[in-house]
Amino acid sequence: MSISHSLDGLIEFTTTVQLGSFTAAAQQLGMTGSAVGKSVSRLEKRLGTKLFHRTTRRLTLTNEGNEYFDTAARALGALEDIEQTLATRREAPAGTVRLELPGAFGRRHVLPLLNELSRRFDQLDFSVMFSERTADIVAEGIDLAVRIGRLDDDADIVASRLGTQRLVICASPDWLDRHGRPETPEALMTYDCIVGWKRHDQPSWLLRHGDGHLVSQRVHARHEFSDGEAMVSAVLAGAGLCQLPTWLIAEELATGQLDTVLDDYAGAEMPIHVLWPTNRYLRPGVRTVIEALKKAARDNREFGM
Repeated sequence: MSISHSLDGLIEFTTTVQLGSFTAAAQQLGMTGSAVGKSVSRLEKRLGTKLFHRTTRRLTLTNEGNEYFDTAARALGALEDIEQTLATRREAPAGTVRLELPGAFGRRHVLPLLNELSRRFDQLDFSVMFSERTADIVAEGIDLAVRIGRLDDDADIVASRLGTQRLVICASPDWLDRHGRPETPEALMTYDCIVGWKRHDQPSWLLRHGDGHLVSQRVHARHEFSDGEAMVSAVLAGAGLCQLPTWLIAEELATGQLDTVLDDYAGAEMPIHVLWPTNRYLRPGVRTVIEALKKAARDNREFGM
């Protein structure tokens, strides 16, 4: 049996199931009710089984009809998805894309990509919120968000991993000369520490022990900042110890402006993801940003490292 022949009656059958009658299906398909019924009858004859129980008042699926509909609906859905994908690729990115980005990471790694995309696509606009809070992107109508750290399971969200950031504990050489170096993780409770925005009442840092397992170590938080670059500024000014990602302080470490401590416990990592709502149609502009982020993550080892 040819593929084209096997599709005969498929749309008429699935539409009838979805709408509940030959008449309703005919109205949607621009056919007569009789034509829809005959098409389904030919399908049943070809399959050698009844798909509907017919009475003068209603149609109900047989067991075989239920089984066939499940497969047919998935097949037609897959065809619709690929058609939409191909059509989307033909459309130029346009409209406004709303993004939520973590402050320092967003400014350093994502904003340059957005600026480049805005130069390439005249009709593509961006509305960007730099924040360390965890917004409800579905409820707030956000198209894309970049998140650093562990994600909660959420059926309403699609997440694609971009990379990983590695964490180290550091301080200015002057501060270390004045206060000394902590020798154990527990000593962090006795030193002034600079922490990010707290999601709980007990600030802690993630440390990697010799056997590779990670431990959340409580620290004494003297200063708290909601922005990574503000934290860098504070630690450079000699305000205390700070745990920061290597991508944020690579230059300061290389030039000796900052020095690391507790190196035996360094190397904890946090994943970086781009997220978008599951049930939201990915407009060409949104898809373009996602693809640009993924390409940057593949091409640039420092992206998110």
